[in-house]
Amino acid sequence: MTTPRIEIDLAKIAHNAKNLKRLYGSKGIDIIGVTKGVCGSPDIADTLVKSGICVLADSRISNIRRMREAGIEAEFLMLRTPIPSQAESVVKYADISINSEVSVVKSLSKFAVEYNVTHKIILMVELGDLGVGLMPSDLEDTVEEVTDLKGIELAGIGTNLACQGGIKPDEEKMGHLSSLAREVEEKFDLTLEFVSGGNSANYTWFTSTEDVGRINNFRLGESIYLGCETLYRTPIPGLFTDAFTLVAEVIESKIKPSVPYGEVCQDVSGNIPAFQDRGQIRRAILGIGLQDVLVSGLTPGSDIDILGMSSDYIIVDAKQTDLKVGDEVEFSLNYRGLLSAMTSPDVMKKYE
Repeated sequence: MTTPRIEIDLAKIAHNAKNLKRLYGSKGIDIIGVTKGVCGSPDIADTLVKSGICVLADSRISNIRRMREAGIEAEFLMLRTPIPSQAESVVKYADISINSEVSVVKSLSKFAVEYNVTHKIILMVELGDLGVGLMPSDLEDTVEEVTDLKGIELAGIGTNLACQGGIKPDEEKMGHLSSLAREVEEKFDLTLEFVSGGNSANYTWFTSTEDVGRINNFRLGESIYLGCETLYRTPIPGLFTDAFTLVAEVIESKIKPSVPYGEVCQDVSGNIPAFQDRGQIRRAILGIGLQDVLVSGLTPGSDIDILGMSSDYIIVDAKQTDLKVGDEVEFSLNYRGLLSAMTSPDVMKKYE
């Protein structure tokens, strides 16, 4: 079979999605399925919908459009704050978007009126991670401004933690978001459909808290696909961690020195490489490289070591594994490895 390829076990993804939906639903929290890590794959999107997930989120309009055109029946959330020049496309293809700039919401309003639709927005609130979000002190004024806009429905507020800044979603952060939600609902006499507390990093808080407050939504990608929480990458009990396997093929296998010889200058990445002297080794070259996948996001499934990589190759020490030309080598992936492999047009996707 063609390599490089990524083998995708849809049954394991469905198992994880159903179990996470059941787990978080036990305390009244619904989940949105994030598809950006799988490049908006219609096969995976269909699996999520059939597993009971009604809203799918992606950060690329092209992915949302792909899923819509494939006939995926779900609400679609634009997960990245809309790029101003893409406001029309956001209204055209997404039902909901996250926002933090009033000027962008005004552009969405303009196109929502033109298309005669109501576009829902979730206002993101900054709680310390210093990514996308309004400062809490600006929330009420922003709510007042956007609720007057035609074609716009304020559907919720949310926050994002353990992302750019790695800040932990804990009792204090979630309590703050709950308080902000209550204040907005009371002052403006409305009920927020989404109080979105975060992502796969919220698992630890969820399992330890006695009261989730007004939090009623999480946006999950990594825990569905890789079966782990994202503060410490600890596997979640009962979930599969091997729904995705990357397969590469050996294109050269020879006994060679373990240390390159000659004057050392910059490598393909602009670094000055250093090598451990292992003596003579079986040095195998695989037909996949940085152009296809983030190599640092790979873990070999057999007893071999990754020694280096170029745009086209991964070089490994085969150790006691007798790798021959044409043999296949399997790798597990972390989230960034998954994202890069699923985005690469030269990595075949094989659904099982």
